[in-house]
Amino acid sequence: MFNRNFQRIKTNGIELNAVVEGDGPLVLLLHGFPQCSFLWRHQIDPIIEAGFRVVVPDQRGYGSSDAPNEVSAYNIRELANDIAGIAPALGVDEFIVIGHDWGAVVAWHTALLHETSCKAVMGLSVPYMRSEEPPEATNLPDDQFWYIDYFQEPGVAETEIEGDVRRALLAVYYTISGDSPPGSWIAQCEHPKDSKLLDALLMPENLPSWLNEAELDYYVQVFEKSGFRGPLNWYRNLSVLGEVTPELKMKKVAQPSAFVTGIEDDVLKYPVFQNWMEGMKSFMSDLRFITRIEGAGHWVQVERHKETTREILRFLEMVR
Repeated sequence: MFNRNFQRIKTNGIELNAVVEGDGPLVLLLHGFPQCSFLWRHQIDPIIEAGFRVVVPDQRGYGSSDAPNEVSAYNIRELANDIAGIAPALGVDEFIVIGHDWGAVVAWHTALLHETSCKAVMGLSVPYMRSEEPPEATNLPDDQFWYIDYFQEPGVAETEIEGDVRRALLAVYYTISGDSPPGSWIAQCEHPKDSKLLDALLMPENLPSWLNEAELDYYVQVFEKSGFRGPLNWYRNLSVLGEVTPELKMKKVAQPSAFVTGIEDDVLKYPVFQNWMEGMKSFMSDLRFITRIEGAGHWVQVERHKETTREILRFLEMVR
């Protein structure tokens, strides 16, 4: 299903399991939640064929990569340092980083914290903005459900999700995709506070066109082996994101940058991302382009993989 060349990479005191293939300038592809390196299955070969070396790690806590027990081990500085350490581990001085979802958050911070080695940065689905409030802020009444709040207590979400990994993954993948009714992901807040995650999400009658049974089986196998404690610990560090990177409070991304998102992505409807386009332009010194892809939801690189790959290759040619 995913017959790639994996290797263990020692970085920042841990080991990441990563696809390492190709030759040329180094491009790092970062997944988010709840994903793994398999997310980039449609992009790896085209990027290699364009003359780049591609590294796609299972990030800290995911897949077969190391998963420290401490919640604090998943703060954004550690996650960015993991990624910045890949290049020197491979004997390379510079890299380009492209991230999706949480991987985009890591990509933006890697660029900000490692300006010397990070040559360029691209984000998918989660824009870069600075805010005085933690990015989980939703302005919801205390009696309404919100998944980020639900994820905060260690053990609670793990128990539910790991009890039926297939159902949980499919519900998340579908509800925030362009195939679900508009606003389906945001609509979870219409449920009462004591709801569980699967109470608040939708299940499709059939698999969407961009996800087949074999692909879903692969994801289930990965997460049944790794569990969800590591991935959920990323969310438990949202409230300290600014505290662990105080020097970045008003810092702009200096490197060449770009952003791609699906027009149907509910993430951009979060209150914290109000005026996200203007915000990105304010905090990017060299923003090359923003592309919004018709018909795509949150999983833009699989929902509309040809269009997304085209935009990635366009950016890579700009910064080669």
